[in-house]
Amino acid sequence: MPPKTPEDPEQNPYELLGILQEATEAEIRTAYRTRSLKVHPDRNRNDPNAAQKFHALTTASTLLLDPLRRLALDAQLRLQAAKKQRFASYDNKRKAMVSELEEREQEFKKARMAKEKERTARENENSRIREEGRRMREQREKELELQELERQCARSKPESNGTVEEDSLAPPPPGDLDTTIRVKYALSSHPALSTAFALAAHLRQYGEIDEGTVVMSQKAKKSKKSKGLVDAEMIVTALVPFNQLGAAFAAVSSAESRKDRGMEVGWAGGSEPPILGWLRERGELGGSAAKRAEPFPTRTAPEGTTFSSFPSSFPTFDDVAPPPPPTVKAGMDYESLTLLRMREAERTRLEKEILEAEAAEGG
Repeated sequence: MPPKTPEDPEQNPYELLGILQEATEAEIRTAYRTRSLKVHPDRNRNDPNAAQKFHALTTASTLLLDPLRRLALDAQLRLQAAKKQRFASYDNKRKAMVSELEEREQEFKKARMAKEKERTARENENSRIREEGRRMREQREKELELQELERQCARSKPESNGTVEEDSLAPPPPGDLDTTIRVKYALSSHPALSTAFALAAHLRQYGEIDEGTVVMSQKAKKSKKSKGLVDAEMIVTALVPFNQLGAAFAAVSSAESRKDRGMEVGWAGGSEPPILGWLRERGELGGSAAKRAEPFPTRTAPEGTTFSSFPSSFPTFDDVAPPPPPTVKAGMDYESLTLLRMREAERTRLEKEILEAEAAEGG
C-alpha cells in the first residue's frame, strides 16, 4: 500500500510538523529538522514505518515551503473546516428536531392518555347518574302506587258516621236574582195591576216585597189586523224581588194553575236558582219554604198541586184597588236615604234588563 500524501485530507501537513497554520518558513524548517531526526530510518532501524513517517515529513515540509501550494492547501483546509462546522450545525439542528419530536410525541401520548382517562371517568359518571335516576324513578313510582292504594282504600272504606265530602255539602253561592220572579200579563186581562205598587200588593200574600225595587215595563203588542198602535194590546213585564227565597219559590210554584188567566210567572234568571236544587237534595225545601210562607195568608191549594207547602194559585186581581204610592217621610236619616238610593239603582238595573230581554224577544 503506498504511503499517504500530504494532499490527502486525512494528512494535515501542519499537524505532521506540529506547527500552526500561521507559521513562518523558519518555523517550518526548524520543525522539519526536529521531527525528521526523531523518525529518521537510520535512527529507528527497529521501526518498519520509520521510512514512511520520514517521507511524510519531507513531503509536508516541501509543500509548506512552496507558497502557491501552501496557499491552495490553506484554502482547502478552510473549506474543510467550514464544511465540518456546517455539518456540526446541521447535526445540532437535527438533534434539536429529534428532541422536539420526541417531546411532542410524549406530550401527545400524555394528552391522549388524559383524554382517555377523562372519557372513562365521564362514562362512569353518566352510568352512575343513570343508575341513580332509575333507582329514584322506581322509588317514586312505588310511592305513587302506595298513595293510589291509600286513596282507593280511603274511598272504599268511608267513615262510620256516613259523612260525605265537604264539596258536596257546600251550598252553591247566592245569586243576584235568586229571590226575583218575572211576571208577564196583558193589561186588558188585569187592568187593576197597572202600577208596580198594585202588583206588589197582590203578590205580597207569598211574602214581603219592597215596592221600591219592583220594575215594570209596558210594551204595545202589534196586532196583525191593525197597522198602527191605536188598537194594540199592552203587555206588562215586571221583575218582582221578594225578601225571602221561600216566598219567591211559592209564587213560581203557583204559576201553572194561573196560566189560564193570562199571567206568566217564572224566575227572573230564566232557570231555577241552584240553591233550590241543593235544598231539594237535602230534603229541606218543603219544610223550610212552608215555614217562610206561613205568616202570610194563602188560599187552599187545588187537588193535583205538586207543592202542598206553598199556595198554588194566584188570587183574583180584579177586585183589589191599587194602593197609593208611598211618600217619603220628612227628616229621613242617612241610612234610610242610602237604602233608598240603592233601591233606585237596583230598579234602574232591572229596568235595563227588562228592556234588553224585550228587545231580544222582539228581534
